[in-house]
Amino acid sequence: MQYEVEVGGRLLQVVVTRTGDGFAVSVDGQTRHVDAARIDGQMLSLIVDSVWSKEVNVAADPVGGQLVVHIGTTPVAVTLNGRRRWGRKNDGAGTSSGPQRLVAPMPGKIVRVLAKAGDTVAARQPLVVVEAMKMENELRASREGTVAEIHVAEGTSVEAGALLLVIQ
Repeated sequence: MQYEVEVGGRLLQVVVTRTGDGFAVSVDGQTRHVDAARIDGQMLSLIVDSVWSKEVNVAADPVGGQLVVHIGTTPVAVTLNGRRRWGRKNDGAGTSSGPQRLVAPMPGKIVRVLAKAGDTVAARQPLVVVEAMKMENELRASREGTVAEIHVAEGTSVEAGALLLVIQ
C-alpha cells in the first residue's frame, strides 16, 4: 500500500508491503523491517529492524481531522494522504450535489458499519471501519448527506475499490 503522510508540515511517501513475518516499510526510499502487534483498538507494539521497540498509540483528532500518534510518550500530529486533505480546502471540493460513493481503499475486513440506510451524516463523520494489515482504517463522509445504500456488513471481506456505501 502506498500513502502520502504529512508530519510536521513535511510530506512523506510511505510504502508498506507485507513480508513473511512483518512488514517492509519504506519512507522516502529508506526501508525498515517492522514487526507490528496490535495490543488493543488504538495501541500497537512495534519492533523496527529487530532493535528499536516502542508502543505506539494512534487516535483520531475529531476537531482537526488529523491522527495523533503517540510514540512512547511523544505526541506527533499526522495527516494521512495529505493531498486529499488539501483538496478538501478548495471551495466546492466537498459540496458536490451528486452521490458520494464510499469505496474500500484496500482489501480488508469490515470491522464496523457506523451508519445505516436513511441516516443523515455530517462531513468527516466516520461511516465504516476496515481492518487491513493489522490496522483499522476509519472511512469518513466527504460531505453531509443521507446514507442511501449500504453494500457491506460487519465481518465481510472486501477487495480494494469495492463499493461500501452511497451518500445522497
